Amino acid sequence: QVHLTESGGGSAQAGGSLRLSCVPSIPITGAFCMIWSRQAPDKEREQVALINPDKTTTYADAVKGRFTISKDIARNTLYLQMDSLKPEDTAMYYCALGGRRCENYWGQGTQVTVSS
Repeated sequence: QVHLTESGGGSAQAGGSLRLSCVPSIPITGAFCMIWSRQAPDKEREQVALINPDKTTTYADAVKGRFTISKDIARNTLYLQMDSLKPEDTAMYYCALGGRRCENYWGQGTQVTVSS
């Protein structure tokens, strides 16, 4: 069983920044993709960023140009740098990895709240 632990959530003002971290229980250098997803109250879960084993990335249109997904091999950590935050970014954020859709294993989530 693979475990993932997210951290770094909290409160921010609109226009501010937060950086989320995700540490898996397996080496991050493995041949699997990793994602950040979010779910706001009364909304469906939304994938916001994906990183492939070769470090190529994709982003949801809603966060493109504001969020950056990256991996730090030395720290075995996945990051989501979130800049120019908006109130609509408020959600529980989850990291996940593995499988064709990068969703085999999930963390417990970290809450992000952005106030206007």
